[in-house]
Amino acid sequence: MKIHKIQGDISKEILNTIKNTCSIDCEMQGLVPRRDQLSLIQLTSDNDNVYIVQPDRKSYEAPNLVSLLNDEKILKIFHFARMDVHFLEYYLKTEVKNYYCTKLMSKLARSYSSNHGLKDLCQELCNVKLEKKYGSSTDWNKSLDDVSEKELKYLCNDVLYLKEIKEKLQKMLQRDNRFDLFLSSMSGVRSRINLDKAGFNDPNIFEH
Repeated sequence: MKIHKIQGDISKEILNTIKNTCSIDCEMQGLVPRRDQLSLIQLTSDNDNVYIVQPDRKSYEAPNLVSLLNDEKILKIFHFARMDVHFLEYYLKTEVKNYYCTKLMSKLARSYSSNHGLKDLCQELCNVKLEKKYGSSTDWNKSLDDVSEKELKYLCNDVLYLKEIKEKLQKMLQRDNRFDLFLSSMSGVRSRINLDKAGFNDPNIFEH
């Protein structure tokens, strides 16, 4: 695996290598898009190359990333799409098209469990134990040159297993006749993000 640290935007050459699927994760300074900056975007399409992109936090201009996110022919795989897609759309001024959420897939496929975090899925489905201590306790706005090897590994792990997890969960959903339910639920994720953008956060608007 090769790690590529990139300032601003992926190149056209990188964009042209991404076919069919792309696993994506984001690091933010917090969980409120209007308050907290989008710090890093990690992505891989082949698990041989992981791209760690630090966007220009003054302009957030990234036309090649936007082209990828807009491409309906490429399936984007997120773990918690509600948050990542919201931040990407808010900061890159775009619309993310054709994406799956593995957390939602897990909740529908693994109703025998209440644990649907990436760490749980990696351990059960991929037999990989992740180190997650860097997730919510790291300043990801620091220079890419200051990101440690352990932190780089953490960033890569957030995307390296998403495709395998998606494929295994999809098989479970299809086996149990729940895949169509998942697909219809993805439109609910889009609606949930739109509600978040409009300020209608939890509690659930559909509750009594």
